[in-house]
Amino acid sequence: MLVTLAQTARILSAFVQSASSRYQKLSLVGKALIWFILFFYVCLAAFIVVVTPARIAQFMYDIAQDIRRLPYGYVILIGVMIVASFPPFIGHATLVNLCGFTYGVQGFFPAAIGTLAGSAIVFVTLRSMFSKRLHSWTSTNEKWQALEAVIRSRGMPLIILIRVSSFPPWVYSNSLFASIAPVSLLQFFIATWFVLPKVMVYVFVGSRIARLSDGEQRNHMDTQTKIINSLLVLGGILLSILASSLVYYSMQKEIKRLHASPSECDELAAEALEEAEEAPLLGSDSLGSL
Repeated sequence: MLVTLAQTARILSAFVQSASSRYQKLSLVGKALIWFILFFYVCLAAFIVVVTPARIAQFMYDIAQDIRRLPYGYVILIGVMIVASFPPFIGHATLVNLCGFTYGVQGFFPAAIGTLAGSAIVFVTLRSMFSKRLHSWTSTNEKWQALEAVIRSRGMPLIILIRVSSFPPWVYSNSLFASIAPVSLLQFFIATWFVLPKVMVYVFVGSRIARLSDGEQRNHMDTQTKIINSLLVLGGILLSILASSLVYYSMQKEIKRLHASPSECDELAAEALEEAEEAPLLGSDSLGSL
């Protein structure tokens, strides 16, 4: 028990040091953005406390039902998911939850379509618009050349592992693969299919939350049913966290294996994966160059 607590403390300490180091390297605008985001979440928490979660949940449920009653409401959700797949937008997981919240378990179909279509469109768009920038980057960056060489040799298993990993986040994962020249659209599309089980879990959690959000349904539930639905939501969240942690652990294990490899190419590839946010299509200047 003490060993586990000590390991957790070391991990938290390393995370804080890493976060502090990254914060110090940010520009004044970047630091201001961090503080703005923190201020936003404080205001959001205060709003939830004042309005009460039950009223907010009921309001969201009513909006979801309005979308469901629209003839092509699912098209709206798919369209928003496609837009949210482009950097710097965020919220893919939330939108997947919303599909389940609106359509129940059947929401998996618009969620899957939005996930597959959005990632493919981002891949093709960024690869086409920034092809010259990508070529310029890879021709001068040894780490990125090494990463491309490793992906060529390892093929689909490594591509799938990186794709289903929780790092980098969804929207930046799309950009990361668009930055790796050896990865074809077909390979990327196939790898994205392996994300769908996680999408199904998010949809299921959203469908359970919807049942607990509607006051009328909640009033007709006995205590046992409420507990079961709450446990299903909690179980879905824990399952998602566990799966993401296992994949992330596998990803880190692969990076460590590359570091330990006698090949200089593998070592450079590992460093490129660790510094994924510096990829040519992930930088803040990429979108600014449009």
